[in-house]
Amino acid sequence: MTFLDPWRLLLLLVVLAVAVIYIVMQRRRQTYSLRFTNIELLESVAPNSPGFRRHAPAVLFLLAAALSVVGFARPARATDVARERATVILAIDTSLSMDAADVIPSRIAGAKIAAEAFLETVPGRINIGLVSFHGIANVRVAPTLNRAAINSAIDSLELGESTAIGEAIFASLQTISAQLPDAYGTPPPARIVLMSDGMTTVGRPDALAVEAARNAGVSVSTIAFGTRNGVIDVPGEGLIEVPVDHDALAKIAEGTGGQFFAAASTSELEAIYADLGSSIGFEEEQQEIILWFIGPALLLLLATSATSLLWFSRLP
Repeated sequence: MTFLDPWRLLLLLVVLAVAVIYIVMQRRRQTYSLRFTNIELLESVAPNSPGFRRHAPAVLFLLAAALSVVGFARPARATDVARERATVILAIDTSLSMDAADVIPSRIAGAKIAAEAFLETVPGRINIGLVSFHGIANVRVAPTLNRAAINSAIDSLELGESTAIGEAIFASLQTISAQLPDAYGTPPPARIVLMSDGMTTVGRPDALAVEAARNAGVSVSTIAFGTRNGVIDVPGEGLIEVPVDHDALAKIAEGTGGQFFAAASTSELEAIYADLGSSIGFEEEQQEIILWFIGPALLLLLATSATSLLWFSRLP
């Protein structure tokens, strides 16, 4: 729990001062009463001392005052709130190396399964776009709320030669920039989630894409999918090793303020997408919980009045 106006808690010193004054006055009153020379007469006049009841209204009042001060300081707690108008670009590698079967059933098949599961973890109010890339980058689906259209596009992904990660980031940024700003001219928050198994072989280099993403204020979270034991069968060339490249993807995430993940199986990839879906779909906000303190303070004030009327036939 935090306080949005913590300096107001200084008023608790006033409550403490009132409590000290009350204690001092009660001790003076006790000392004065003991000066009564005829104790037996005093006991006969007031045989039933109110005891603790005399202090109950004061204690209740001080507790109510303390709770009111805490509420006045605007206490708040961190709460996950669904994002509004956010845009997420899902960029999927469709290079030939994604045909490797080191991941069951294959890298590309596992990527499709996990990507479709990802759509279910992201709140429906968030726009999602799809970019595929091999030697070139293609915007398959512009950011939309239509999950069926994205699922259909994921199912139809086909493999091609080379890998252009930098071009995929540039294509994603261009799609994001086309989103309309809100009434105040503020563009919607955006993020790129890029899944690949290799490094850039054609197109603009990753460094330029990272700089462009950083300038646009868009983070790129990357997922390295596959193992170091991947191989593909290329007609006329035979078996070719296609080990996953972690370093290139990690640098992209680090350079743009995103997160880097590595998955060596379809289930691991699904778990990563699920975590990303939760973090992308919600943002942490401080929500005030003033009523948690003002409500009990009001009840204590009512209790103060009730006990004073019941035991002493007067309001405090």
